Amino acid sequence: MMKLKINNRFSTELPADLDETNVTRQVRNACFSYVNPRVPSNPQLIHYSKDAAKLIGLTKTDAETTYFTNIFSGKEVLPETRPYAMSYAGHQFGNWAGQLGDGRAIILTEIEYQNKNFTLQLKGAGMTPYSRRADGLAVLRSSIREHLCSEAMFHLGVPTTRSLSLTLTGDQVLRDVMYDGHAEYEKGAVVCRIAPSFIRFGNFELFSSQNDLKTLKLLTDFTIQHHFPEIKGSSKLDYIAFFKAVANKTRAMIVQWQRVGFVHGVMNTDNMSILGLTIDYGPYGWLEDYNPDWTPNTTDRENRRYRFGNQPQIALWNLYQLANALFPLIEEAAPLETILHSFQELYEEDYTSMMRDKLGLAIPIETDTELLGLLSQNLLLHETDMTIFFRKLSEIKKSDSEEIAFATIAESFYNLEKVSEQTKAIWLYWFTQYSTRLQIETATDQKRKLAMDKVNPKYVLRNYMAQLAIEAAENEDYSLIDELHILLKKPYDEQESAQKWFAKRPDWAREKIGSSMLSCSS
Repeated sequence: MMKLKINNRFSTELPADLDETNVTRQVRNACFSYVNPRVPSNPQLIHYSKDAAKLIGLTKTDAETTYFTNIFSGKEVLPETRPYAMSYAGHQFGNWAGQLGDGRAIILTEIEYQNKNFTLQLKGAGMTPYSRRADGLAVLRSSIREHLCSEAMFHLGVPTTRSLSLTLTGDQVLRDVMYDGHAEYEKGAVVCRIAPSFIRFGNFELFSSQNDLKTLKLLTDFTIQHHFPEIKGSSKLDYIAFFKAVANKTRAMIVQWQRVGFVHGVMNTDNMSILGLTIDYGPYGWLEDYNPDWTPNTTDRENRRYRFGNQPQIALWNLYQLANALFPLIEEAAPLETILHSFQELYEEDYTSMMRDKLGLAIPIETDTELLGLLSQNLLLHETDMTIFFRKLSEIKKSDSEEIAFATIAESFYNLEKVSEQTKAIWLYWFTQYSTRLQIETATDQKRKLAMDKVNPKYVLRNYMAQLAIEAAENEDYSLIDELHILLKKPYDEQESAQKWFAKRPDWAREKIGSSMLSCSS
């Protein structure tokens, strides 16, 4: 039997809801509610991450047991543990939504392994007091997307929660995929997620909004003590340092999103990790063609609040809400405003540095911002695959002519034959500037390519790839889940046998549900 060292700090050090039922309700003066996972009728493990299992001390032998399947589907509860759901509030699409909480997530336990602490959470294991009008369940398609994406993001080097396992429940779940009145039954599934903590901006917003300053302080002190050990006290200065640390972690995460072309799709404050982790993989997507105005979320189609190009601004907006929540503990606006005002400047510095890396520019010069600005404009001239463009860019040599450079990246253009002569001329001019800029670099072409290929992935989890895995799994073929999982563990490697995945989005995926726009339905 697998052994886990239980360490339930959150549920033993913070106040609990006195009502111990799963009935939906408003909860006050409590950081969490004890709940019981819904017992699935016939759980079946269809995939697990060996890396994530190793992270918490579990082996292949552990994963092959019925006990593993039962625990991580919600059928059994670990000895000496009491599952619970966290309470939090949040702003959704810019509007205050009040109490939200873990509506379809249940924390099994917290554990300690090799002097590190982890929280194990089931997503899709049934109703909690925070489910509102929903059932707390999840379906196979969304669970596959979360399972694959969590691990893909980790191997891309993006701060993220992890996914341990993907389990079918054996039960049917009613869902209206596009919210158009055409609900259908789908296969139910549960994902087990791992993170140091699932505390969100919304946890602090809840108690601040309720004027429950006692619980707000308890939560803040707990978070600092266990997750920001470099901050030693609980004074106003320590709370300011805490907010600054959260802002820095958030900024670092967003820079990585922009580097790989990831669009979260639903950056509500309740979906923002206090640790700067990517959490809650719902209607996400990767840029296919470079389009800063693209959002994968059908709910966001009209206003495009969470579009790719707006993610840094939304992160800052969310930090403003966190600052408001923490203000009662600090009672001074100026230090919080200083941190917020510096966010944009620091982000621009980080972003420019990141883009230099993507272009292979190791020696920074002032005119780089002009080169980057022109590049952003050029990428909008004709539909251009972001991932392929930057990956092919590393193949350009200092001695290459502008024509050769253009031909090198031409593979990234959709409908290459429709690229106008004017567009080509503009690109040739940019490559003239880029070639001149490369002459300043001291690294050889080979070394520069190696460096660029470490930050420009060859493979990302494009929506159509996930959709193919979903369609196969719905027919009980789980081989593509495993194939993509293996592929995405080495996104920067060439992997010649997987060359078919280094390709532009196929035409059939442009408008297909699940391959272009997605809803929050899961």
